Parts: sequence; C-alpha cells; structure tokens
Amino acid sequence: MTTPRVVVLDLEPADGNPFPEYEAGAHIDVLLDERVPGGPLVRQYSLCGEPGNRKRYRIAVLREENSRGGSLAVHRLQVGDHLPISAPRNNFRLSPARRHLLFAGGIGVTPLAAMARQLDVTGGDYTLHYCARSATDVALADMFTDHPRVVLHLDDQPAEQRLDLRRDLGDPVKDTAVYVCGPGPFMDYVLNTADELGWPSTALHKERFAPAAAADDLGPGNGFTVRLASTGTEYHVAPEETVLDVLLRNGVDAPSSCQQGICGECVVRVLAGEADHRDDVLSAAERAEGMFTTCCSRALGSSIELDL
Repeated sequence: MTTPRVVVLDLEPADGNPFPEYEAGAHIDVLLDERVPGGPLVRQYSLCGEPGNRKRYRIAVLREENSRGGSLAVHRLQVGDHLPISAPRNNFRLSPARRHLLFAGGIGVTPLAAMARQLDVTGGDYTLHYCARSATDVALADMFTDHPRVVLHLDDQPAEQRLDLRRDLGDPVKDTAVYVCGPGPFMDYVLNTADELGWPSTALHKERFAPAAAADDLGPGNGFTVRLASTGTEYHVAPEETVLDVLLRNGVDAPSSCQQGICGECVVRVLAGEADHRDDVLSAAERAEGMFTTCCSRALGSSIELDL
C-alpha cells in the first residue's frame, strides 16, 4: 500500500476506547511536537480508511522534500509511537446525488478513497479517476486493483489512457456531484475545464492541501477594526496581521487549525461590514451567507463585526 514517497499509517486509540465516528471526506489534526525543529507543528491529514472503523484511523502521507517539516516528521514515525490527534472534522463530505464523479491527483486520493469505500457500502453510483505518475506511485494500490469503478491514469503509459476531461467528465449531468482533490495545478485543470464545459459551481466540490494562491499574491491588505458581537470589544488589525493573530494575542477563544484558509476550522459569521475573502475553503454560497475565515481573510472597509 505504500510507495517510495508515501507512507500509510494505521492509528489506534492509546486508551483502548473507540475513536469518534466520521464520514468520508473527514480529516484529523496531527500534532508533531519534538519531531519538528521549532515545533510544535499541527498538520491536517485526510482519513482514508473505512469510515465505519472506530478501532483504527488510517492516513497516507506524501513525503515532500521542500515541505514545512510536517511530512518529513511523519515519515520518521515508528511503530508504537504516541501521536496526539484531534477528533475528525469534515468540510468535504459526500452530498446527496444520484451519481458521484471523483477526480484524484497523486496523494489527493486519500479523502476520495474513503468516499469510494463509503459508496461501495451504500451501493452508490460513482467512478473514481485516479491520476498518478506511474504504477509505483499509486498509493493504496491494493484497494484499486481490478476495482470496476476505479480508472487509473498513469503519466508513463500511452496517451489514450491519460485523463481526458471532455471524455471522463463530459457535459453536465443532472444530479451528479463532482469531487476533486490533489496538487494545485491538477485541481485548477479539473475545475477550470468543468467550468468551461458548463458544470454549475454547486455541483463541484474541492479540497486543497495548500492554498491556491498565497495571501501575499493577493496584494497588501489595509488595516481595519474587528468588532466582537458578544462583548462589543474592538481590536485593530494591522496590514501585516490576520484577524486570528489579533484575537489570539488578546486572549479571545478563537478556533483555528491550518492557518492557511483551507480547513474551515476558524470560520465565523460576519454580522456587519464587507469581507475580503482570501480563503480556499468556502463556497460562493457560504460567502454569500456571511461566512468568514479569520486566519487569512480581511475587511474591505474600515471595520467588520464578527459573531464571536
């Protein structure tokens, strides 16, 4: 199940009690403390095992040589090590649909593998398109061998078997949901092509492992005031700070995890003011409903009021 660059870890509860239940698409926080220079470090990894298994959580982690240290630390773990983790959270769960089309690039297969397992159990209609460099780079290969609903697309094989979205996605089909996960360029290719083919945004679901664009690429932000509705307290957010930075510095109990705008843990509601959204987790509908990520998004005006 492992590859030269991917390690698969089975985590079991140290106290013997069952883990919390989760649905396909969920992820956990993993605390990597002394294993990372300058730690502690928290990283999010999708659960790719059987969603109904409360005795064991499974994650698969790609070793990134140029990473911020998390993947290298995971690859140094040994059998028997104790690893603090969070309860599962899910911003990428399966939506009710007659059919699901799943597109995975590389290690992006992890949440989609859990979805495939769940759909196999429930009898759902789906196809998983899994793109990898070669057969030796296929993570969780035992699950996909001769699976009738899984199509492998390998870069080192003939062109006709590679992913062709006009063939493999095609024109929009009613009551069909599309899920995408993988490296940024792969996701952009799938999502942009889906848009060109006329797929509505409501049918497209994505989860990124890194922001589509760094906050710095969006241009400098202005300073503004953030007001907390529960107390009326106001704080100034300087151009080089995030709302989350300011809240935590002032002792506000503000949830957070990835601090990159991709996990959704810090989302709160805007009660007044206009948001400058810089996340890559909220849908257009959620933004329209007033959802806001404190870890990276800002105010377009001079102030913003949050439901905190």
